[in-house]
Amino acid sequence: MKRNLLISFFCLLCLWVSAAEKVDFDKAVRTAVERQMQAYPKSTLKDLYKNFFQDKFGPGHIISDTTAAGNYLRREMASYTETEGELAEPTGWEGNFYRVNLSVIKNGQIPYQTFFDAFIRSVNGIRPVTVAEWQKEWNRIEAIIRSMELTLPDYESDRKEIDDRLNRGEYVGHHSKVFEDTYSPHYRIISKDIFEQELQPLIQLSSN
Repeated sequence: MKRNLLISFFCLLCLWVSAAEKVDFDKAVRTAVERQMQAYPKSTLKDLYKNFFQDKFGPGHIISDTTAAGNYLRREMASYTETEGELAEPTGWEGNFYRVNLSVIKNGQIPYQTFFDAFIRSVNGIRPVTVAEWQKEWNRIEAIIRSMELTLPDYESDRKEIDDRLNRGEYVGHHSKVFEDTYSPHYRIISKDIFEQELQPLIQLSSN
């Protein structure tokens, strides 16, 4: 009898924990989506996807060659004069990384080498996950986005493009053309710990 009661209690506890986790996930995803749509109202599903996959995979896909990454960053720095958006904004629903605007280098708030070193070291903050695991998570995220009825343009074609990519075992996505044209994004992905401990104090110091 006692054993049956314990099993029943354990099952109820598992159900309660599972329900609580679902609510927390749902709330965190909605908050992340609302944050992006408020800052970038012309975002599409592609742009939302990019935000969430960056939160999961960080900058790893663009740092396979540090020399090339450094050369590309310098070329990008020289190719623009102004940028849209916040100096730094958290990615996705977990906030594992920040998108840090390159203007912090141009404005002298953070030295180039300090920024680049932080960018390279941010790879260490990536928790390994397979594309199949990520696809399951993205499907949950996309279902929540769909339920929010945001009337995002080209939603179905974007969803299919993302699904096809994931089915091929590829996870990297890109900003939509309308996002690129409207907001001219220039940033790098920095791990949350490195940004908050090393870069954020430099930004705050320069603002005083």
